[in-house]
Amino acid sequence: MTSARSTGKLALVVGGGPAPGINGVISSVTIEAINHGMDVIGIMDGFQWLVRGNIEHCRSLSIKEVGQIHLRGGSILRTARVNPAKSEEDMRNVLEVLHRLDVTSLVTIGGDDTAFSASQVHKRAGGSIRVAHVPKTIDNDLPLPAAAPTFGFETARHLGVAIVRNLAEDARTTSRWYLIVSMGRAAGHLALGIGKAAAATLTIIPEEFRGQPVTLNTLCDIILGAIIKRRSQETHYGVVVLAEGLLESIGEEGLLATMDAGQLGRYGKLQRDPHGHLRLGEIEFGRMVHDHLSAKLEEMELPVSFIDKDLGYELRSADPIPYDMEYTRDLGYGAVKFLRSEAASKFGAIISFVGGRMQPLPFDQMINPKTGRMQARKVDVDGEAYECARRYMIRLSREDLEEPQRLAGLAQVAGMSPEQFKGRFGYLVGL
Repeated sequence: MTSARSTGKLALVVGGGPAPGINGVISSVTIEAINHGMDVIGIMDGFQWLVRGNIEHCRSLSIKEVGQIHLRGGSILRTARVNPAKSEEDMRNVLEVLHRLDVTSLVTIGGDDTAFSASQVHKRAGGSIRVAHVPKTIDNDLPLPAAAPTFGFETARHLGVAIVRNLAEDARTTSRWYLIVSMGRAAGHLALGIGKAAAATLTIIPEEFRGQPVTLNTLCDIILGAIIKRRSQETHYGVVVLAEGLLESIGEEGLLATMDAGQLGRYGKLQRDPHGHLRLGEIEFGRMVHDHLSAKLEEMELPVSFIDKDLGYELRSADPIPYDMEYTRDLGYGAVKFLRSEAASKFGAIISFVGGRMQPLPFDQMINPKTGRMQARKVDVDGEAYECARRYMIRLSREDLEEPQRLAGLAQVAGMSPEQFKGRFGYLVGL
């Protein structure tokens, strides 16, 4: 990597949802770039104004201004979910504004959608703009090497655990159950990380179904089995953590197979964002599970008090913990170092760190040109880390239904004969 002094202008764009540490990247990029003789421009609201050809929504950044922002959550540049690669005109407007601003280097901060947008800017600029992308998401689902986390994940997990522990104590005190829906569209890392560390009663993630169809009925039966098992142990409370990606795994057809369109409309509208994703935040998944599960419990005459809660927005703009403060400083520094290198004249890249060393990952090796996205990093449900998580959950097991005394206890709670209980819940454990 070169250490020669640089000139020119560097622009910063933040896309996608917030994550703790965005300001840390903005800070370190700005300081390092200015120290190498570059002017730094912060573009407000992601690509929102750039796609309109608007040059006014940007600001010059100084070391004095960004010196302490790494301590704070949120984004001083704000953020927006706008896809500039959606149309030829939008991309043309983006490039025109960047050229009018005399931008020679671009740092984008965001998830896989923003990474794809950055890759298209690099491709269309034809070498006139060097591009580095800093990956962020509290979902931790980007395929970084050596299981390196995405920045923001550790802070989100840390705060999520504190919230779930408080709810668990409330559940114990009031003898009720909580259904907590954790953010995590494509993978269950955040839900599992929170549930495992907080000792939740049960955590359910899409990966455990190994690509098989997921139904709302199956999901509720798993929870119902845990409730019955807890009651057979004289425990009348618990906390269930659900990854929001379960809703996408069930899908529109799966939801409509369980309820009609009118019923589904009670929980929100099935809408998609500019990148084609279902807007999971527009659907009250927790309330949907709550209502469906309550109906099942009523049929079994099992009185259980439930509260459903979405967990995610509280975490996204939180002040970062020291891990993410340090990590984002590395990432921002690495982005500028890459942009000043000879390699940046040949390819645009996603910035990552492996063993303390910066490793730029070329866009064309990371992004599927057909989907415009990176391959999601899933939870390894065959590894010991997940095996350990399962061992400490309360959920029905094969042994519960094969050992006569256990089966009898479960059946008694459910008001069934052992044969009826086994016939009702055996499919959950492969019987």
